[in-house]
Amino acid sequence: MTSTPRIAFQGVAGAFSEQAAQAFEPTAEVVGYPRFRDAFDAVVQGEATHAVLPVENSLAGSINDTYDLLTDSVLHVVGEEIVHVHHNLLVKPGMRREDIRRVYSHPQALAQCQEYLVRHGYEAVTDFDTAGAAKLLSENGGEGKAAIASKAAADAYGLEIAAEHIEDRPFNFTRFFVLSADEVARQEGANKTSLVLATKHRPGDLVACLEEFPKHGINMSKLESRPRRDKPWSYLFYVDIEGHVEDDNVAAAMTALMRKAAFVKFLGSYPAAEPMDVE
Repeated sequence: MTSTPRIAFQGVAGAFSEQAAQAFEPTAEVVGYPRFRDAFDAVVQGEATHAVLPVENSLAGSINDTYDLLTDSVLHVVGEEIVHVHHNLLVKPGMRREDIRRVYSHPQALAQCQEYLVRHGYEAVTDFDTAGAAKLLSENGGEGKAAIASKAAADAYGLEIAAEHIEDRPFNFTRFFVLSADEVARQEGANKTSLVLATKHRPGDLVACLEEFPKHGINMSKLESRPRRDKPWSYLFYVDIEGHVEDDNVAAAMTALMRKAAFVKFLGSYPAAEPMDVE
């Protein structure tokens, strides 16, 4: 990158999104926003060069807010970060684990630690963000309260770690999209392409569209449906394939797909990421 990027993320200091943004570009200025849309709009309006937003979790599934924003937007997916998430139980200094009654965090984090919470008899209370829950705990936390967040959040807000790695499954990965107003050229190594499509409401139309990928020697790595917000009982399909739109076979498949589908939106082609550990 020729100039220092400014990357928007949803949340506050210590959020997993912040750490994903720093992994994308360690020299960047990273700025937190209250909502997904706020971070997204920061790029659209030129306040930030990129946004890093979660798009799916290996345990809890897709995070539809990001896909909904992308479907109607002018932004492109220019990268991905895959974070191996480790959740920690955070408390104010001096709080004993046996005195914890309520645990605050983002709904996704609570879902990923549900078995742990049930096993210990803790009441799960939803908050807008993992790091945000840690911040509020440090400012207003009373007796019996704890939060689920990262070790970085514990450091940022002067909290103690009562228990480490409390996620229910060890394969807890969150995938983030890196968004920008400008596309990126093809890079060496493995690449991915993401798109959204809708089919005509006829028997076999989805199959006819998807068969273009194997016909052109392309592996499809994701297919997921989502109800359309403008048409009842109609669906959009989120698709990830291996390869870059500048590859001849991907370009040919996209051209054929556009002839068959009712709607196709190219979200972006970008380098495939390797998972990273975040404590």
